[in-house]
Amino acid sequence: MAKQDSLLKIENLSLSFPNAKGGSNKVVDDVSFELKKGETLALVGESGSGKSVTALSVLRLLDETGATYKPESRIEFDGKNILALKDRDVRAIRGNRIAMIFQEPMTALNPLHTIEKQISESLFVHKGMNRKQARARVLELLGLVGLDGLKTRLDAYPHELSGGQRQRVMIAMALANEPEILLADEPTTALDVTVQAQILELLKDLQKRLGLTILLITHDLTIVQKVAHRVAVMQNGKLVEQGETKALFDNPTQDYTKHLINSEPTGHALPLDENAATVLETGNVKVWFPKEKNFFGKATDWVKAVNDISFTVREGETLGIVGESGSGKTTLGLAALRLLNCEGTIVFMGQDIASLKQSELRPLREDMQIVLQDPYGSLSPRMSVGNIIGEGLQVHRKHIGKQEREKMVCEALERVQLDPEMRHRFPHEFSGGQRQRIAIARALVLKPKLIVMDEPTSALDMSVQSEVVDLLRQLQREDKLAYLFISHDLRVVRALSHRVIVMKDGQVVETGTAAQIYDTPQTAYTKALIAAAFDISVKA
Repeated sequence: MAKQDSLLKIENLSLSFPNAKGGSNKVVDDVSFELKKGETLALVGESGSGKSVTALSVLRLLDETGATYKPESRIEFDGKNILALKDRDVRAIRGNRIAMIFQEPMTALNPLHTIEKQISESLFVHKGMNRKQARARVLELLGLVGLDGLKTRLDAYPHELSGGQRQRVMIAMALANEPEILLADEPTTALDVTVQAQILELLKDLQKRLGLTILLITHDLTIVQKVAHRVAVMQNGKLVEQGETKALFDNPTQDYTKHLINSEPTGHALPLDENAATVLETGNVKVWFPKEKNFFGKATDWVKAVNDISFTVREGETLGIVGESGSGKTTLGLAALRLLNCEGTIVFMGQDIASLKQSELRPLREDMQIVLQDPYGSLSPRMSVGNIIGEGLQVHRKHIGKQEREKMVCEALERVQLDPEMRHRFPHEFSGGQRQRIAIARALVLKPKLIVMDEPTSALDMSVQSEVVDLLRQLQREDKLAYLFISHDLRVVRALSHRVIVMKDGQVVETGTAAQIYDTPQTAYTKALIAAAFDISVKA
């Protein structure tokens, strides 16, 4: 990039939060960098590095009764220190001259308000528009972010949109008042690879057309390499390295930066015994949900979430199930465990379980387990880790005593490389990677034959993803576990899977060994997924 003037300067930013012991924890430590007009600066680092807190400080969005800034901290915009401005002056900047896209649009969007109302809100506040003027601007913004299809659905609510549509609505809201700076906090983390590519291409296009300056907060260096002009690397609240993107990737000077760059999940699935016993076999599985009903309540149209799918998983094998959101992959995994009503045959360990009652299925549950996408949401915040892991033992191993149960919980924690003493703590006291290990330990403690992994790494830092992939391989080697591995992250799937099925609109569009799918994909849809996963600049 040509030399440009600085639009935003952060100087000596130091920030602390109070802790339970009456002291304080420093979360940002003497950070300085500048944002140049018209550029994209990527602020990268693992969870807890302080990158999001730094971005939130720009708009004073932290709880100011808890956050404490050192006196020398400065965030300079338009010649003024934002940290020293009065609240009304910050409000004039927030959402107007500097806007923000948050990480999880489903959480950031108000579930009770329509799309039109949410995009219009800042137009009423900052521009004083009436309803007619605001509606015209909303329609213009929807077109700008590629949501022409929503122009006739302004009364839609967030839950009625896909993840990609919700993220585009967030971008439309952020752009409503034509800001000079856009703060994008992990804007693509939870999105499919094809949607992720589309969102990043959209941001690049908007930057070119509108002259936007973007501060991109992310842990995914694949994204950074494609869209950022410069990179600033944070670790434990400190800025450890910064520079032009290409130069930094070609010649990183700090060990931590080298660690981040080399953290992508690697390797391949373990060798598979061709004579391994079949653990799960499904035939013509269907899961249809009624879409429309007539006057008498009889379904007249259906959503075919899973439509006529058959597969086999053997002992020690990983079957990867990939596809975009809404393709039916999670529904298929839940149906295979009989957690959803379905039609077709499901044979588990030689027994047809498709027609069994729930009471008849219960004894089999210990041999079939599931690890869910969001470990924080799936672990009870009111239970200690020991109780969470031991709960299954209380249901399925009622004959064992408390001491034996405690021993098995400790062994499960050791197997996922966590200190058994951690069993006395609660989920909120752990990092995302540690919580996912706890969820895996909960599944392992019953020594199952099959584990369904539903997006177990999608919300994790890339370095933690690598650790979890290595752990899953190790556990599979030791216990000959069969995995159904559901994911939209094709890099992780490639590192773990023996075979892959590709789903779209409830159907399998392609299946084969991992090598066949990745090296010689046959369908345009699979090619688009792979292109988006391994070259994020390719449009799907």
